[in-house]
Amino acid sequence: MKVLAISDQIIDRLYSTSVRETYPDVSLVLSCGDLPYEYLEFLVSIYNVPLLYVPGNHDPDYTLNDSRARAHGCENIDGRSLFMKKLFFAGLGGSIEYQPGTPNQYTQLGMYLRVYRMLPSLIWKKIRSGQRLDVLLTHSPPYGIHDDDDPAHEGLRAINLLMRVMRPRHLLHGHTIFYRQNLQDHVTNSNGTKIINIYPFRVMNLE
Repeated sequence: MKVLAISDQIIDRLYSTSVRETYPDVSLVLSCGDLPYEYLEFLVSIYNVPLLYVPGNHDPDYTLNDSRARAHGCENIDGRSLFMKKLFFAGLGGSIEYQPGTPNQYTQLGMYLRVYRMLPSLIWKKIRSGQRLDVLLTHSPPYGIHDDDDPAHEGLRAINLLMRVMRPRHLLHGHTIFYRQNLQDHVTNSNGTKIINIYPFRVMNLE
């Protein structure tokens, strides 16, 4: 299955009515956050395929009754999991807290608590289906992998815990920008999980 994964930066050739000719046969769009919801809505309308997303640290706080706080026609999987197109997905949005009180920013402890709330459902779905978690969609990278040493881009340790417990086949994230992309690898394998920094976008096959 061909997937378009996006994060953090609008790309003009994607925000175009010819995107289906430029990148054909896309079956699913995944967003790792910090993108205008109009951009997500444009892509889901052009491709007419499902779009799953998690919020980034610059996205608004999700409010059920506020239409500006969600991308219409898209599925917010922050703190949730689901099966789609025979694949098992889970999502965890947000980043490390560097501006207290800002939506979608969490302390390390705060994110651990979010993960602990997710785990019972994730483990039950894994047991019931007999299927390994295929894709963990996050905004932030794990701690020590693709993160940075500045306060805003430190990785989240709770993601490392989630990786150890659920052993996802793929972890897709954004948030950190590889300015020297020719010198740094955007793909890292760790304990059976392929961790991919998809900033600003990647077209890939998921099976």
